[in-house]
Amino acid sequence: MTTHYKKIGVIGAGAWGTAIAQMLTREGQSVLLWALEPDVAAAINTRHENTVFLPGVPLNPALRATTDLGDLAGFDALFCVTPAQHTRALLTRLEGWLKPGAPVVLCSKGIELSTAKFMTEVLAEELPEAVPAVMSGPSFAIDVARGLPTAVTLAIRDAAAGAELIQAISTPTFRPYMGTDLLGAEVGGAVKNVLAIACGIALGKGLGRSAHAALIARGYAEMTRLALALGAEAETLTGLSGLGDLVLTCSSETSRNMSLGLALGRGEDLATVLGARNSVTEGVATAPVLRQLARARGIEMPISEAVAAVVEGEITVDEAILALLMRPVKAEGMKT
Repeated sequence: MTTHYKKIGVIGAGAWGTAIAQMLTREGQSVLLWALEPDVAAAINTRHENTVFLPGVPLNPALRATTDLGDLAGFDALFCVTPAQHTRALLTRLEGWLKPGAPVVLCSKGIELSTAKFMTEVLAEELPEAVPAVMSGPSFAIDVARGLPTAVTLAIRDAAAGAELIQAISTPTFRPYMGTDLLGAEVGGAVKNVLAIACGIALGKGLGRSAHAALIARGYAEMTRLALALGAEAETLTGLSGLGDLVLTCSSETSRNMSLGLALGRGEDLATVLGARNSVTEGVATAPVLRQLARARGIEMPISEAVAAVVEGEITVDEAILALLMRPVKAEGMKT
């Protein structure tokens, strides 16, 4: 199959955006990476390294970076990898520049705080002419950038466009599986970040691996309850963008969300931890809006509720743990 996706733009030069751009850059394919920071773009173009967000990883010399969003006008496909809370502002700036019928692949994992909307809803409002897609799954930026084996979900409703896009982005070590449930992929990606904070807190407090495993299992039940209530498909949550991403993010300090939870569990201050980071920890912004969304739908999500209360400063870590331990005993299942 011959692909028409020859010019691909990546919006956002953080670690994940840079890794995606690195993965996409190959012979016969032109990739341009938009960076907010001029020093990041300069380092990529001259030193072939993202010295700020992905230091120590050599980048393909063919990968080019720009700070002018207009340089992406008319590209065949765009990957939007900006933090969730900044995605709307970036998409607004693309108005009038998008090639008709071009896919916009959403790669950030979060919910817009001001509107409680997922990124596909934001895209539909700001760029209704775009073909929406969501890429999500168990994938650390450092692994993808180094060419280690990775599999993800690419959710897109246009089967023909999806098949062609998957051909364009697949490599021997990066394997996308096509799906059509965009919402399910988004729910999995957003909720797992909040649950990873909870898992980090448990391990940081020394509660043991048994508690850690229980949090993953019960967190998966929370994720599934929300997804089904919103109209997603159960099968999506059992796949890479649901259970797969949940297990990875909740099991490694490479995850920014889990490492933040570890710091909180060890008694560190949230503001101090965030202030020492140059990358966004999506779960912190997602937790309060996730709680709002669950309450509006009447969905029980006690682990997510506890994380939201901790990051909002309403309760301490110890109070959150006690509240979860004191919950009434119930039958196990996705509905409880």
